[in-house]
Amino acid sequence: MAIDFDMLWQDIQQCKNCQAHLPLPARPVLQASPRSRILIAAQAPGIRAHESATAFNDPSGDRLRQWLGVNRETFYNPDYFALVPMGFCYPGTGASGDLAPRPECAPLWRNALLERLSNTELTLVIGQYAQAWHLPNMGKTLTERVGRWAEVWPEILPLPHPSGRNNRWLAKNPWFEKEILPALRKRVADILAVK
Repeated sequence: MAIDFDMLWQDIQQCKNCQAHLPLPARPVLQASPRSRILIAAQAPGIRAHESATAFNDPSGDRLRQWLGVNRETFYNPDYFALVPMGFCYPGTGASGDLAPRPECAPLWRNALLERLSNTELTLVIGQYAQAWHLPNMGKTLTERVGRWAEVWPEILPLPHPSGRNNRWLAKNPWFEKEILPALRKRVADILAVK
């Protein structure tokens, strides 16, 4: 299995399938190991992630780690966390923020990679594109999907994006921090405590 994973990983790292549509050279930014226990399915890397080749290497990552109750060292250990966005490369910026993940990426790589993450006990699904892929029947709005979290818990959890753009949503939905985050932190701690 590890050899199979390593070959797929090498192919992903060399992918240039959507290069013609990207504003910068293709640079897949993701993290995973066949031993990963928690999958974070997000949107696409931002410019800071592209520049540093490190996912969630920004204030939204700080907030996400706080939500999870983990430090950077734990978060960036691929045996603990797989960071697998819907699009592996920075898609560029539009009028209202980063563009959507390139549509070629997920059909090309996602199923093959997720099949090789057989130790995953929890999948955190961040953002509308990841939620449409992983939770296609859980509602049309972020509030509805996150509000129905108990339907897929404890294996899956839909989350708002931890960026500052969602501060208003977080303020309007205090139940998220009161109900969901304590359950999330406990589940993460329990998973990571298992040797």
